[in-house]
Amino acid sequence: MEYRRLGRTDLNVSLICLGTMTWGQQNTEAEGHAQMDYALDQGINFFDTAELYSIPPRPETQGSTERFIGSWFKARGSRDKVILATKVIGRSDSTWFRDDGSKGELSRAQVEEAVNKSLKRLQTDYIDLYQIHWPDRPMPWGSNPTIYRHQEGNSHPIDETVEIMTDLVKAGKIRHFGLSNESAWGTMTFLKHADAKGQARVQSVQNAYNLLNRTYEVALAEVSMRENVSLLAYSPLAQGYLTGKYLDGARPAGTRTTLFNRGQRYENPTAEAAIRKYIALAKEFGLDPAQMALAFVNSRPFLTSNIIGATSMEQLKTDIASIDVTITPELEERINAIHVEHCNPCP
Repeated sequence: MEYRRLGRTDLNVSLICLGTMTWGQQNTEAEGHAQMDYALDQGINFFDTAELYSIPPRPETQGSTERFIGSWFKARGSRDKVILATKVIGRSDSTWFRDDGSKGELSRAQVEEAVNKSLKRLQTDYIDLYQIHWPDRPMPWGSNPTIYRHQEGNSHPIDETVEIMTDLVKAGKIRHFGLSNESAWGTMTFLKHADAKGQARVQSVQNAYNLLNRTYEVALAEVSMRENVSLLAYSPLAQGYLTGKYLDGARPAGTRTTLFNRGQRYENPTAEAAIRKYIALAKEFGLDPAQMALAFVNSRPFLTSNIIGATSMEQLKTDIASIDVTITPELEERINAIHVEHCNPCP
């Protein structure tokens, strides 16, 4: 296993991070424990979760993934072997996260409630990386989030959020903090406020990055390189679409799109054409399509850790083995040619 430095911290995290969001709906507690056992044995020291999980978000399963990790820590006595990342929700209309039924927001009271609940579920007294799952301010989510359309709305100032995170670090509840689903402007604004007052600095951004969505390269990659803000890439297989299992409308039993109908981001004619070409390219080079897609993400100089998620041990073993696949200059040139032809069909 390869290890890379997380931001400007003294933590070295595994190139592959174990994603956990299926535990609690698609995976049982026992299956989650088995995945953690195998991942740790393979040298993976970085686990990612969230107060939101499991996915899709539901009141009855909220927090289940953290509870599974907590019971594994207790059973194995392995907390000191894992760099643990979790998340607090951003602004949301969901009312089941907070005890008083409030809608989600990044107020001090809500963040403190969230971190205390996560610590309890995880059966630990500290979190290595505490991430803001999505911004508190209005953002252009929708069919094409790469087109910025300004929106006004309620939000807590970023400098206040930096202060809250700094206080959590001082209290010993978290070691570092990061962002998720964030823009270049947002990331730089967090850094500006932290650097101006000597407060806790953003160490990472967890954003989608895969062969169908390379928008991180447009602005955020430079932020990662120049400011030492680690990219933690999620959805490196584009929710499994890059394996080809959903081509021609196929819906394999037990898969997320089949169970929950949540794959719309990766369903359009341009994406399907691109997927076919990436799969054909992988076969031409004698590679498993999933491993080629993961290896491409692994090879990016602005990438610190690649968050994989699996619902079976077979998938987990295949995904972790992507660390042994090399993206040669010739293969990268061919990948980039497809990217130019079908540029970011699923932003």
